[in-house]
Amino acid sequence: MYELIKAGGWLMLPILACSVVALAIIGERMWMLRVRRVLPRHLVAQIWTWVRNRELDNVKLQTLRAGSPLGRILAAGLVNVRHDREIMKEAIEDTGRHVVLELERYLNSLGTIAAITPLLGLLGTVIGMIKVFTAITTQGVGNPGVLAGGISEALITTATGLSVAIPSLMFYRYFRGKVDMLVVRMEEEALKMVEVLHGEREEDPDTREVL
Repeated sequence: MYELIKAGGWLMLPILACSVVALAIIGERMWMLRVRRVLPRHLVAQIWTWVRNRELDNVKLQTLRAGSPLGRILAAGLVNVRHDREIMKEAIEDTGRHVVLELERYLNSLGTIAAITPLLGLLGTVIGMIKVFTAITTQGVGNPGVLAGGISEALITTATGLSVAIPSLMFYRYFRGKVDMLVVRMEEEALKMVEVLHGEREEDPDTREVL
């Protein structure tokens, strides 16, 4: 492995650094964007139970706010539960924008890595070919070892850059799609809660979920 890195030249170092950062971002986002962490099940039904039984207090609001991104959004609406529907929706939307930014954390960095690693590989290719043509100019074509070294450096950096960029781009697109899905579902849950608290929805007594 060391010999391969050495043969690729100094540009292998930033490419490998990008691969480490990309791997760390992918692992962190896989953990943080789990559906059950972002969207706990039956949360709206639980809130409705608290409201109906007059159990909703500051302690439960703090627990709700700290429990999940969806809980943070719903808590913003519950703080304004005594106001009309539009005030609740404005509070939810304002908090939702901050939550979305947290869900998208590091994704721009991952996209940047996906974009620059092929360019670093291409730069390595150019440098390797410059070495080849320099060797041809100074020594002719009679030294295949020198020519092979430049060509090897060009191919190794290109292959390494693409090997980092391809999975980074795949996960970047995957996480973008997942964030969009989570945002839509959080909007649905928040709207459901607002409608329930304003008497526009009813609870299903069999499933204990909000219709």
